[in-house]
This record gives sequence, structure tokens and C-alpha cells, in this order.
Amino acid sequence: MAMGFILISTAPAKEHEVYNELLKIEEIIELHPLFGEYDLIAKVEAKDFDELGKIVVDKIRAIEGVADTKTLTGTKF
Repeated sequence: MAMGFILISTAPAKEHEVYNELLKIEEIIELHPLFGEYDLIAKVEAKDFDELGKIVVDKIRAIEGVADTKTLTGTKF
């Protein structure tokens, strides 16, 4: 199992639209709005890191209004 935290920047005034589209992605298990450099943070679970990358590229970055993402991979102790 792979886990990632995806920091998402949106185009101006697109935060709500992007948020609502992200809610439709089943691999996103948490989603929170932010203040600061990034507009949203999504916690994603996937079967492996290859799948995590595909979710980011094919599902998250494909949403109209997503300007930039930064992926932080998680681990368990």
C-alpha cells in the first residue's frame, strides 16, 4: 500500500470547482482546503507508488483548474 499527500494549487477562483471534482476520486481518502502557497491537500491511498503516480497525473492533474501539484510520499513506521 502506498500513501501520498498531494498539495494542489488551483487557478484563481477555481478552488471550489476543483475541490468538488476531487471528491469524486475514490482513492482520495481525505481532502482539506488550505491557506498559503497551496489551495488544497489530498491524502491518497493506492496499491503501490506507480499507481499513486498515475492517480496524480491521470486523475488529479487532469482536472480543469488544477495549476500545480506537489506529491509527498508517506510511509509507516
